This record gives sequence, C-alpha cells and structure tokens, in this order.
Amino acid sequence: MPMAAELPLNEMVLPPLDVHWVWHCHCLNHVHYLNYCNSRFGKLIDSPAIFDEENAECATERCREIWELKYPAEPFDLESSCSSKADVERGSSDICNMVEKCRSLSGLFSDAFLPETVYLVAAKSRYLDFLQLLKQCGKEGDCSLRLVPTADIHFIWLTHQSFPVGYAKDTKEIGEVTQKIAGFFAASATAEEVEETNRLWEVYNEPYERAGMVIDPMAAISRKIFNWELIAPMEDVNRVYKGLHARFLMEVCVFLRGEIQTRENTEQHFLRLRILRCHRSLKLDKSILNLRSFGKWQKTWHLFCEFGTKGVSIESRYSTTGCSFIRQTKLIDAANFTWHELARATNLIMVKSVGSMQGMVSATPPVQAPYLLKCVPDRVTDDGGAMVCDVVLRERAFRPQEGRWLTRTVLNHAGRECFVVRTRVGKGIWRRGAETPNPVKWEERIIELREGNWTYIGGSSMGYAPEKVIGTATPQRSHPNDKKVIWSLSTGDCLTIMWENELQICLENETSKETASLLEGRQLQYQPNQNHISQNSPKDEDGDYFFTLYRPSSYKQEGKAMALINFKLLAMEFSPQEDAAVIILMCMALVRTLSEIRREDLAGLLVRQRVQEMQVGLNDWGSVLLPSTTCMHLQPWYLNASEVLVSTEKTNSTGASLKYAAAEGKEELYRQAILS
Repeated sequence: MPMAAELPLNEMVLPPLDVHWVWHCHCLNHVHYLNYCNSRFGKLIDSPAIFDEENAECATERCREIWELKYPAEPFDLESSCSSKADVERGSSDICNMVEKCRSLSGLFSDAFLPETVYLVAAKSRYLDFLQLLKQCGKEGDCSLRLVPTADIHFIWLTHQSFPVGYAKDTKEIGEVTQKIAGFFAASATAEEVEETNRLWEVYNEPYERAGMVIDPMAAISRKIFNWELIAPMEDVNRVYKGLHARFLMEVCVFLRGEIQTRENTEQHFLRLRILRCHRSLKLDKSILNLRSFGKWQKTWHLFCEFGTKGVSIESRYSTTGCSFIRQTKLIDAANFTWHELARATNLIMVKSVGSMQGMVSATPPVQAPYLLKCVPDRVTDDGGAMVCDVVLRERAFRPQEGRWLTRTVLNHAGRECFVVRTRVGKGIWRRGAETPNPVKWEERIIELREGNWTYIGGSSMGYAPEKVIGTATPQRSHPNDKKVIWSLSTGDCLTIMWENELQICLENETSKETASLLEGRQLQYQPNQNHISQNSPKDEDGDYFFTLYRPSSYKQEGKAMALINFKLLAMEFSPQEDAAVIILMCMALVRTLSEIRREDLAGLLVRQRVQEMQVGLNDWGSVLLPSTTCMHLQPWYLNASEVLVSTEKTNSTGASLKYAAAEGKEELYRQAILS
C-alpha cells in the first residue's frame, strides 16, 4: 500500500496474486478501507483496474521492477517458506478477519448462470435501481431499517466497492451506504427488513425476488437443481460428436396479477401453464380464486426448463362441463413467452396480458447441463453392423449374415439416436437346418461403440448401424476363477472391477495416470433427500442400481461426482467434461461383469427386440423439472428412475415371452455370453 500511494495516477501496476487478493478483500469493506487510507496516506488509494490480458502482463512486470527496487529483501512472488520479520501493523488483524470471511464469497456467488453477460447487465440495472431506493430513503429520512440486497445486486455492489475511488464518488450523495444495507460484512437481515425491501421495490412495478435473483442463494432450490460445476464451452469434450447435442437448463418463475372480470361464475375460471415444446403433455392449472384479490405480483409457478422447450404459454380457460379430472374447457385467451424474446428483454423479464390479467415470466440465462443418455434394446446385428433380418438378406441377394452382436441404441434426452453400442456374442452364419452361429471365446466378447444413427432400408425399421467406430472395450483376466476383470478401453482408459471381499471399481487413464472410482449408490450431489425417500420410495430400491463416478479434486475436499450410472436401466447422466464414449463403454462393461458375477440378467440384455418409446416431444426426459410437485416425472430422474424411464417403454422388457427369429441364433448363445 505505501508503494501504491507513492505512484503517479497514470502508473499501471498489478501486484502479485496474494497482495491483490488481500487488497480486494480490504476494498469490500469500504468504510474500513477509507479510514485506513486516510489515516495512513491522507488520501483514498484506488485499486488497479486492468482488464486486458496483455496489459496485465506488462503491469505485473512493471510492479515487479518497482517492488524489487523498493523492497529488495522481500520476494515479489509469495513463497511458502518465507516469513517476514516486520512488525504487525496496527489494524492488520481487522484486515485478516476480512480476508478470512471472504473465503465464503465463492459459495455465495457460485451459481452457474452468474457469469453470463445478459445476467450481469440485468444485475447492473437492478443495482442502479437499488441505489436510487437508498437515495430516496435518505431524502425521506426513514433509515430505521436496512435494505436487503438480492444475490445479483449484492454481487454488483461488491464489485463496485472493489474500485474505491469510483465507488466513493458514485455514492457521495447517498451518504454512508454500508449502514443502510444488510450486506456481506453486516449482521444478518431480519424478516422485517426483508419485507420492507420488498415493499419499497414495488415502486418499480416488478417483483423483487425472481429467477436467479434471490436474497439467500445458499438456500435457493436452484442450488439443488444446478448442482454441477460451471464449465467453459471449450471444456466440453463431447463437441466432437456431431449427433450429441448439449443440454441447456434455465430457471423460470411465472408471476400473475390482476382480476378476471366476466359474467360467468369465476369458480369455473382457471389459468393453465403449458410448455411450447418437448413436454406438450404438461398442464399446470391454477384457480383464479386465489388471485382475484391480489393487486401485487404473485409467484404462481417455479420450474426449470431446457432451452429446447422454446418457451411457455399462459392460458386463460373456462371449464364448461365435467369434473376436475375429466372436463371440457374453453380457451378464452393465451400469451406465449419464448426464451429468445426473454433473452433480449430488459432485466430478463417479460410482461404480457392474458385476458384482463397480466402474466410476467422471469428466467435465468441458459447454462450447459449434464448430458442424459440411455440405451434401449434393438435387434441383433452381424459383424458389419446390419440387422439380422429378411429385409437385409433380400437386399444382399440372400447371402448369409456372418457374426452375431447384441445391440443397443443410445438415445439422448430428447429420444434421438446418437450412438449404437454392440457386444459380440457369436461367430459363423445361420442356414436353415444346417448351420447356426457359435459362441465366441470370453476374451473375444468385446464391446463396440459407433457414432451416429441407423440407416434404414426403404422406410422400414430395419437397417444398418453407423459405420464410424469410436471406441471398444476388451475384457481381460489372468485366470477364469479370478475375482478380477480388467476392461481395456480404446480411449486409453482401463476399468478394473474386483469382488474378492467387496466390490471395488477403479477407472484409470493410461496416459495421464488420472484415477477415478465408481462408488455404489447415489453419492454427493446425487444423494436423495431423506424426506423424499420416506415419502415416495420407502425401500429406495432404485438406489441399489446406481454407481457414481467419483474423481478427487484439488479444491474440493469431498471430491467431485462427474457421472451417475443406473446399470439396470442403462441410463447415464454425466458432466460435459467426461467423454461420452468412456461413459457408455464403462456402463456396458459394468453391467456385463455384474451380470456374470450374479448369474442374472440385470439389465434385460437378453431382450433382442426394438422397444417403442413414447412420442418425441410429448414428455421428453428431463425437459421440465418442478421440484415442488409430487409428480415423479417432474423431479430429477435419479430420484425415481424406474418410474421415469421404464414407464416410457411400451413393450415387455424382460424378454421372457418374446419370440425371436431362428436366424439370430439360439437362446443359449446369448445366455452364455451374458451370464458366464
């Protein structure tokens, strides 16, 4: 600080990281920083404001030169072994306390959508309105209660304080701001202060708390939904797969106010929220009886939607006949709110009229969410990837198809084909009454993954798997009686499964030597709430079929959960930082080994018939989440996986009563490949 005080105003210097961090923390308590600077230097010292990477590098080198001239005995870069013998300055204990408290700042502002530009623009606009409220309160002389900032306002306020000179100039007319705000370094806000802040904000004709902008972000339901780490677009390793489209999730709040004035009985009137795309079956109804007496904005629905849902529609309807379960309704008016319009709207809110009422939709910017994939049964294929069927035989002039592979089609969250995964089970050909495919050796039962979708023949459901092979998994073991199997993945990873005393699963990359573990059950952020288990799933049978991919972290003591696999349903949720090919191959290798250990077809691998899925767009997997509902399909899938995923299949998944063509091979061929 003494060095900075002696520098001319136009001197560009950037201190070392440790000094910069302490300086930044000190600036966040503006009153203490102002008093410190005035008492020590007689003026307010501004912090460096350099945002260009090239200029930052030059400013750091310039600071190093000045530092070495002024403090030759003190190293510029912090060394863990160095210790200063200088006397502790008066008041430095207060600075240390502030630095210690700032350790929790990252938790307060860790929402995935916070760095988005549109969110920051809206936050800045709301912060300026917040300052105007403070100024107005000062003029009226009513400062008995502090104002409580929402997370977005709080973030911009702290950022504003990090530039002390500009902050002092901007807030000069307001007076002592810190005493008027229940901020980070102040005592906790009271319920009365929260209520008063909401009341004062009504002057702006919009709700104070809305999507992504709440007073207590640590307790917000969005933290349970956005439970993954923020990543940059370039960190998504799955961008190389053209058929695998990223998911983007956003928080949405719907507010209503006003009255419906009609001649008919208002008890028959209600409002309905619908999704424009991906979840067309969703209908959320709300009676207007609870809204007629409200002149203020009332939060009516709070949900989380994929960006692919396009938007929401608020409908005003009138019930003509029937009961509450089966009734005929008449549409009076409707208003559509699309995400593209909302992203361009001021403060990320949009207001439209719905009859004589008003509807407001608030949303956060969409952020990339984990991928969702599931494997569904399909027909047996030959060595070349063609389905074993008469259609292919006729196209090939009845030339026999060689080899037999158990095949699964991998669908994304929207039910679209993106991969085909196959397990080799037999070799040879089939001729009526003459030849039949024979089992391959254990070490030849490889798993193969192909990228793309099926190529169908003449509009039929028969066809060829994509040609591009992107990965394989080969089993290895030293002795048939060993309780250890190693799967060598062509991606350079090695999956080791041991079950001598207890089940242990480890994933290691041969190049980077990075290791990860597969932990049984739903761990870390995937762990279900005990209240949910006791209410909806007393036995929690789904938990027995999950594995969590766990990786150690240098900055998280508890580590990171990078993927969740349900091996019974062959369903996967994984971070964009994890390779989809590795996750799919690992899932299939895992279920193959566990089925062999338990001598049981755990995942219905014996099913060799295409499964008909629900119509795309009717109820897409994970497209809408409504945490407050008891409907299982509107909650995170891993809480009720068997209900959310299996119920979409319209055919028998056990394979017990299904009949298969003789050309596919005998039933024993597939049982031997899976269970032994």
